[in-house]
Amino acid sequence: MSLVELSELVGDHDVAVWFDLCGPAREQLQTLADELGLDPHAVEDAVARSERPKTTRHASHTFVTAYATSLAEHPGADPYASRLVLSKVSAFVLPRVLITVRPDDSFPMGEVLARWDENAGLLGDGDHAVDVLLHGLLDVIVDGYFDTVETLDDAIEDVEGLLFDEQVSTGEVQRGIYRIRKELVQLRRVVLPMREVVNTLWRHREDRGIDRSDPLQGHFDDLYDHVIRAAEWTESLRDLVGTIFETNLSLQDAQLNTVMKKLAGWAAIIAVPTAVTGWFGQNVPYPGFGSVAGLWQSAVLVVVASLALYLAFRRKDWL
Repeated sequence: MSLVELSELVGDHDVAVWFDLCGPAREQLQTLADELGLDPHAVEDAVARSERPKTTRHASHTFVTAYATSLAEHPGADPYASRLVLSKVSAFVLPRVLITVRPDDSFPMGEVLARWDENAGLLGDGDHAVDVLLHGLLDVIVDGYFDTVETLDDAIEDVEGLLFDEQVSTGEVQRGIYRIRKELVQLRRVVLPMREVVNTLWRHREDRGIDRSDPLQGHFDDLYDHVIRAAEWTESLRDLVGTIFETNLSLQDAQLNTVMKKLAGWAAIIAVPTAVTGWFGQNVPYPGFGSVAGLWQSAVLVVVASLALYLAFRRKDWL
């Protein structure tokens, strides 16, 4: 479909149109904006790389920006690299036209088409067909949040299992905590604003006079509930990662204290023979000096005193 054909269909009240642009050139998007009267600021946001998720209402259309998420299996050679993959999707919502803009094909648009097929019964109402299309798009994005958060939850459980594994180095645990924490920060930046995105669309439908009896309103209620759950789950995992980090530091401190106790205990044990041999090694005669009995006397004294200290420290769990 050409842009000229698209502009002709906009005025047809019996047709709902979805127009998808994948990696469009700036000139192509500007031509589309001129044909449909799109706001230039919305066009600028559609091609910007670091735009935050948001919903903006303009005179003739509504502009929506959201990010789909997924986790790559192999982050690469860098063990600190984030596995989180963000796929930006922007949408221009007109009364009977939905225009989606994607910088690349990383977003699974096939899943959106399948979701639209599932809700094909709702498309029969031409007045709200674009709302059905927009809901299906956002529903796929929000469902992806649950998949991402669930995978991160499993990764956190794996790191928790490594905390008390003596065969695993502390550095490996710290790398795992750092990477998950970095991924959660990135995920939080795109999940939390989605509450306002869906809420704004919700209010916009009410401003258009759509009441609670509309069958699609329940779908938007469910979508908002999913967004809230995903945001709360993300926040709880963020707190859990902080707890794991603090636990790891506490375990390191406890291990250091154990090492220090052992070193102090052995130093006390070694001090006994050092003191005995140093005392009997003075340049003065002592009982048994110059005889075999004196040698055995000093040896027994060293062994008995050292063994007594060893048993005392073992009883106090210092060794």
